[in-house]
Amino acid sequence: MKCEGYPYAFDPNACQSCSGKCCIGESGYIWVTHEEISAIALKLSLSKEAFINNYLLKIRYRFTIKEIAYEGGYGCVFFDMEKKMCRIYDVRPQQCRTFPFWEYFKENINEVATECPGIIRLS
Repeated sequence: MKCEGYPYAFDPNACQSCSGKCCIGESGYIWVTHEEISAIALKLSLSKEAFINNYLLKIRYRFTIKEIAYEGGYGCVFFDMEKKMCRIYDVRPQQCRTFPFWEYFKENINEVATECPGIIRLS
């Protein structure tokens, strides 16, 4: 799969053998919208309030999914460390859906290629 303006393509088949490298590692923010909050809360059979209180952090005016300590780094609270898969995959945030095509990686292809085995360099 390709995305215009990016110096690489992405093979989503690599996800099956990756073990979720995009969900674990350095700490970072996984921003969620109010619509995404509602969808994830519904999937988890929680009220929005319970979901926010248990799984999100408020950073200024936005919400981010909490992380947990994992192998010297961090992991998304929804990443199943045993099965190596996302527990909310069908309602995962847009930020997760668009990986690895993030603006930051246009200039940092070596970083994303190290993290993601599905990266195919173009030219």
